Amino acid sequence: MSLVELDAVELAERIRRREVSCTEVMSAYLDQIEQHNPRVNAIVALRDHDELMREAAERDREPYRGWMHGFPLAVKDLSAAAGLPWTFGSPIFADQIAQHDDLFVRRMRDAGAIVIGKTNVPEFGLGSQTYNPVYGQTRNPHDLSRTPGGSSGGAAVAVALRMLPVADGSDYLGSLRNPAAFTNTYGFRPSLGRVPSTSFVAQLDTAGPMGRTVADVAALLSVQAGPDPGAPLAITEDPSMFVPPLPERDFSGTRIAWVGDFDGYLAMEPGVLDVCRGAFAAFEELGCEVVPAVPDFPMDRVWRTVLTWRGWNVAANLGSLYRAPALRSQLKPELGWELEQGLALSAADLGPAALERTRWLEALLRFFEDFDFILAPSAQVFPFSVDVPWPSTVGGRTMDTYHRWMETVAPWSLAGVPVMGMPAGFSPEGLPMGVQLIGPPRADLPVLQLAHAHESRSMLLRAKA
Repeated sequence: MSLVELDAVELAERIRRREVSCTEVMSAYLDQIEQHNPRVNAIVALRDHDELMREAAERDREPYRGWMHGFPLAVKDLSAAAGLPWTFGSPIFADQIAQHDDLFVRRMRDAGAIVIGKTNVPEFGLGSQTYNPVYGQTRNPHDLSRTPGGSSGGAAVAVALRMLPVADGSDYLGSLRNPAAFTNTYGFRPSLGRVPSTSFVAQLDTAGPMGRTVADVAALLSVQAGPDPGAPLAITEDPSMFVPPLPERDFSGTRIAWVGDFDGYLAMEPGVLDVCRGAFAAFEELGCEVVPAVPDFPMDRVWRTVLTWRGWNVAANLGSLYRAPALRSQLKPELGWELEQGLALSAADLGPAALERTRWLEALLRFFEDFDFILAPSAQVFPFSVDVPWPSTVGGRTMDTYHRWMETVAPWSLAGVPVMGMPAGFSPEGLPMGVQLIGPPRADLPVLQLAHAHESRSMLLRAKA
């Protein structure tokens, strides 16, 4: 078996036991990248081959650093990795080189990872379609004419094609979950504060892990997560709880709410819900009960609140670009729109939005009194053309914003709860789709446990079919 065919957990164990060398691993992955990346453009800013082989040889001489010892890693290009380009997919930052590591990137390096380059993103991470004027389009390995989603599109494709053992991603409005659905991989949005950031503000974005198996995702989370003195909102629990093997659990009698399209509220492409329902069988085999139900809270209020938080976040971080005419002209239209919305906000808008966020969480907690988990579609459309910036019409309905077609992910981002984006199946045309498995606040481990049990039972059902 080729080294790239191994799951990341098995690969890490072979490296730890010195059964394979870091140079062998690096060589195998660089060969895989050379073979596949030219047609999908997932990994960008790839470092020099000889430099990477020398760095891998250094790892072979070093004591074992941790779970990612010798792993090739390409960091999402919205995050800082010292010494590498940090472009955000924008021509404004096309020549920027990061001078530091983001906290979770430093943790992956400390665990032994070798940063080989970056993974491609939409410009400034806006929109679930990975293309930008710096590095171009990223294509879906299941159909090269279609998008892998985003904003962690490059990361998802790199994992799907085994060009990386695992990958980091980030998620504001589905950026870990949507590309996982579009590439038949796993993307985990952890609870607010599980993978900490150095901020006093509980915004909707978080970094998180992507992989081909639940165990691989959990292992990477154990590296990324954990408290830090510079992260005031960090969860203080020991992240070693996520180190595989995950504790087994009996899920008999578990109640799962299936929200679907929220009783017709969400526009859906025909066939998406049918594929998602195909994931029910493995849950039911585990003894779970999947019940159609929705929280008692108007979803249009959730969406309006998300728009306010999003506009505030974008304006706070990128408002200076809009105020400079020479820079404004270089921004994609969707970013210009976001900035206009955000810069028009005032304290009179932010206060009610904060209160609405609290009310939504309270409604969700009441819902979790009746259900243990929630199941929802990961996307409202199947992977679409790489030449379409975003779907303007879904299920016969016109989308009024560039991200309205992703609304299925928004409620869970706003609540800050843990969500596993996991494969559900394929359309008759062979296009992947996924479901979101949502847990109560800070129930990251139970979500991972149920996702792992579902993965194992799904494999058995496919073997019997």
